[in-house]
Amino acid sequence: MADTATRHSPLAHAAGRFASATRGSGGDLRLAELPFLAQVDVRLDPKGPAADAVGLALGLQLPLEPNTVVHAGDRSALWLGPDEWLVIGPPGSEFGLENRIRAAAGDEPAAITDVSAQRTTLLVTGPRARDLLAHGCPLDLHPRSFGPGRCAQTTLARAQVVLVARDEVRAGFWVLVRSSFAGYLADWLLDAAAEYV
Repeated sequence: MADTATRHSPLAHAAGRFASATRGSGGDLRLAELPFLAQVDVRLDPKGPAADAVGLALGLQLPLEPNTVVHAGDRSALWLGPDEWLVIGPPGSEFGLENRIRAAAGDEPAAITDVSAQRTTLLVTGPRARDLLAHGCPLDLHPRSFGPGRCAQTTLARAQVVLVARDEVRAGFWVLVRSSFAGYLADWLLDAAAEYV
C-alpha cells in the first residue's frame, strides 16, 4: 500500500489571512509562514574540538556571543545558551544536517537533536514589523538594541518564541513558535496588525 500521508504545516489554514493582511497594509507589513524549516538543536562544549569541527562541517562557526546569529548560505546558527545552538536549514534538510553535525562531533560529548517538528516559523517584515512585534514582546526591539544578527528566547503575546532579527539581505524577523501555539500566535499577530491594514 502506498504511503498517502500528506504533511500539513501548523499554519496552512492561515495563509489566506496572512496574504490579505499583507495586501491591506500597502507594503507596510508582510506576514507569512515559513513551514518545515530544518531545525537541529546542538549542545556541546563551545571550547572543545567538536565546536570547531561542527563549524567547519556546516560552513559557519557556531556563534559564541550571547543572543547572536551567524548565517552562511541557506543555513543559520542561533546562540541559545552558553553550550546550546539551534541550527536552521532549508526544508527537508534536517536528516542530512543532523548526520553532518553528528559526524563532525565524532566521539566528543554532544547532544544533537532534530527538533524540526517542534516549531514553525513566522516571517514578519516591512516598515511596521518592529511596531507590530513591540505590541506583545517585552524586549527593546529598537535596531540599536535588537538589530540584524540578534536573536533571543522571549515571549510574544505570552507565547514562548525564539525571535531572530534578520540581516539587511534577509530583512525583517523570524518568529519561531511551538506548533501547538502557532494558531494562537497567528491570530494575535493578525489582530494586532489590524491597525496597519
